[in-house]
Amino acid sequence: MTIHLGAGEELRTLDTLTPREIVAELDRHVVGQAAAKRAVAVALRNRIRRQKLPPDLAAEVVPKNILMIGPTGVGKTEIARRLARLAGSPFLKVEASKFTEVGYVGRDVESMVRDLTEAAVDMVRREKRAEVQDKARRNVEEQILDLLLPPRPPSGFDAQEDDAAARPAAESFRATREKLRDQLRSGQLDSRSVEVDVRERSFPSFQILSSQGVEEMDVNMKDLLPGLFGGRTRKRRLPVPEAREVLLQEEETRLVDADAVARLAIERVQSSGILFIDEIDKVAGREGGHGPDVSREGVQRDILPIVEGTTVSTKYGSVRTDHVLFIAAGAFHVSKPSDLIPELQGRFPIRVELEPLSLEDLVRILTEPRNALLGQYRALLGTEGVDLSFTDEAVREMARFAMEVNDATENIGARRLATVLETVLEDVSFDAGTDGPRVVRIDASEVRRRLAPLVKNQDLSRFIL
Repeated sequence: MTIHLGAGEELRTLDTLTPREIVAELDRHVVGQAAAKRAVAVALRNRIRRQKLPPDLAAEVVPKNILMIGPTGVGKTEIARRLARLAGSPFLKVEASKFTEVGYVGRDVESMVRDLTEAAVDMVRREKRAEVQDKARRNVEEQILDLLLPPRPPSGFDAQEDDAAARPAAESFRATREKLRDQLRSGQLDSRSVEVDVRERSFPSFQILSSQGVEEMDVNMKDLLPGLFGGRTRKRRLPVPEAREVLLQEEETRLVDADAVARLAIERVQSSGILFIDEIDKVAGREGGHGPDVSREGVQRDILPIVEGTTVSTKYGSVRTDHVLFIAAGAFHVSKPSDLIPELQGRFPIRVELEPLSLEDLVRILTEPRNALLGQYRALLGTEGVDLSFTDEAVREMARFAMEVNDATENIGARRLATVLETVLEDVSFDAGTDGPRVVRIDASEVRRRLAPLVKNQDLSRFIL
């Protein structure tokens, strides 16, 4: 796989990236948390190393799953998400608290593997569609030209006489078609409407109620009765741009082999899938046999075989989870990792504690990452003609106020910065576009004017910040 490491840098393949270089790439998106970045970088590199082993030995090498421990808003989810994007791996984030033990109403744990497979299928389908897009566009162009200028029907004359008589008409038809092609490409025919056959997309579906509960498989009646639902179309009269999009989707679907997509997606899940299980601390704790949390240990027992390696049936085929990388995360404010059942603790051998964010971390989060919040607000307001800028003192003041509110109320980490920025820029965002282009400079005094009254009033800060 090839990735781009930034402007001015050459293209690099993932196979050549060392753990140190993987950490450097993660540093461009996530501030701090060096220990967590090192752990996920080594886990990713071990996957590359495993692919170079002989098949019999590679089958025995299983991923070293990771348990991240740290408060909310410090980058646990973002590190895993960026790692998956860097690796081009199927990635799914689930919350352990929404799963229930077998026998209780709710989602069973195997649905996380089905959802991961669905994400992989979408990923592979997009890649395959991108590969056939040029061919699909050419085919759609010919289809629209056929609708605008239907092909000439063959005549019944003798072949030689017909060839001599029809040559001028064929040349005229070809010239007219090429003229229409130029007009179609230049957008001159966008006001025209054409009648297209559109396949019916809504098919009856239902869910399977099995001994494991309600399975999220949504068996499609089209798959069971293809002759009944497979070929229904209806005519629609659409403008040329809309017709082009409709025909392009159908043509890309026709050119992409659905079976090959499913096979490749399953292979990708089994070899490089990443499952991020958040809020694992919410199901930690030993059972007392009663109360609203009676199924917590049961959820752990149900997650255990998925993490150990088992086969899960999906509508695309059976998926083995032996080599899926599991990253679990939790704040563990009330419980602690040792409250997990011993078998599950042993399946997460790498434990990383993420540090709470400092004032300097919050300042860096506002300014350094490629998707930094200040850059996002500059771009958003720039669409309204507002040239927005912040002084260094203003940035530090916003970080300081975020720290104060986190310390005084609930510590939600970097997520507090978005609330602080919205409060500071409330008037600017509201007036943008009404006064025309203008320059707005936010300094420390403006930040204090907007935030100081709210921070001092504990009751207000709980609801507003």
